[in-house]
Amino acid sequence: MLYYLFEYLDKHYDIPGTGVFQYITFRAAMSIIASLLVSLLLGKRVIQYLLKKQVGESIRDLGLEGQKQKTGTPTMGGLLILSAIIIPTLLFARLDNIYILLLLISTIWMGLIGFLDDYIKVFRKNKKGLRGVFKVLGQIGLGLIVGGVLYFHPDVVIKEKTTNRVSTDAALFGQAHKSTKTTIPFLKNNELDYSQAMRWLGEDAVKWSWLIFIPVVIFIVAAVSNGANLADGIDGLATGTSAIIGVTLGILAYVSGSIVFADYLNIMYIPYSGEMVIFMAAFVGACIGFLWYNAYPAQVFMGDTGSLSLGGIVAVFAIAIRKELLIPILCGIFLVENLSVVLQVSYFKYTRKKYGEGRRIFRMSPLHHHYQKAGFHESKIVTRFWIVGIMLAVLTMVTLKLR
Repeated sequence: MLYYLFEYLDKHYDIPGTGVFQYITFRAAMSIIASLLVSLLLGKRVIQYLLKKQVGESIRDLGLEGQKQKTGTPTMGGLLILSAIIIPTLLFARLDNIYILLLLISTIWMGLIGFLDDYIKVFRKNKKGLRGVFKVLGQIGLGLIVGGVLYFHPDVVIKEKTTNRVSTDAALFGQAHKSTKTTIPFLKNNELDYSQAMRWLGEDAVKWSWLIFIPVVIFIVAAVSNGANLADGIDGLATGTSAIIGVTLGILAYVSGSIVFADYLNIMYIPYSGEMVIFMAAFVGACIGFLWYNAYPAQVFMGDTGSLSLGGIVAVFAIAIRKELLIPILCGIFLVENLSVVLQVSYFKYTRKKYGEGRRIFRMSPLHHHYQKAGFHESKIVTRFWIVGIMLAVLTMVTLKLR
């Protein structure tokens, strides 16, 4: 909203300094500052309110060190994260940008699913929360919306380099056009076109590529949001990991939305995508601000309200900048948390059927609980997971040139 106010002042009154709001970098800086302020200033009030309403976490006894001390810690702190993302975005981003609208819808959508789950657990005293089938249906619904908008909306386009050059040092990008191309790491041309999977349909293959694209979007949204949810098991793990991922995605959005950097890095140029940097700045600020209260020993938990939203935002953002195939690298922490649960459950069922008793691969899943059972303090586990997350983020950036 402030963007439009200052744009009006700059055009009609020529007030010095108002033109600075045209710069994405300035608005991103303001967005992260505003997000941090919202998190830090509202944090204590939100925690006190949750304590007053007795919105405390009920902890299952898993035999983990320090677990009992966490009983009664306020949950549903994800509301603070959502506020710290949405408010700065509304203030500093262009609200006519399709990517910003899509990210806001995704944030609120996943936040509502998580809120319902937390509400049922806390106020209805049902530890199972929202039934799994409804969570999945919610994730599928968001995937359908995101996939449909990104595939059919006329503003979701790319520009590719042509063989013609306007000068010796700058490449000429062609006309904006609809495309189902995405970035694939380590391959020479660094691109994959979803429509190629429909080549058997002949020349009209492109018209039917949504049959591949939308299911892929649904799968990614569900997988990443569930991965973030599983990682939210010890203090600061999901929050800090999401912040690292967010910084990386923000950089990728900035270079993809800049014709200069897209030319230099020889990647596809995605018009209008640079505006997403403002949203991601708010996302990172919200994570860091929440980490102030969520670091060990946590004063508040984000609950599913926060964790499902963080995962959903990461998934939608990566898909929007056509970097979804980098998710297994960038979101490696979320991936191994997911895999550890799948492998543990599958192996237990297999061995119980074959030997009459279930056996385990890990001491406990998700993976962070395995290390807790091994005797590691949770703050050490979180710090080491962050270090791995930073290494994966660097590797993700390197894939832009490593082909």
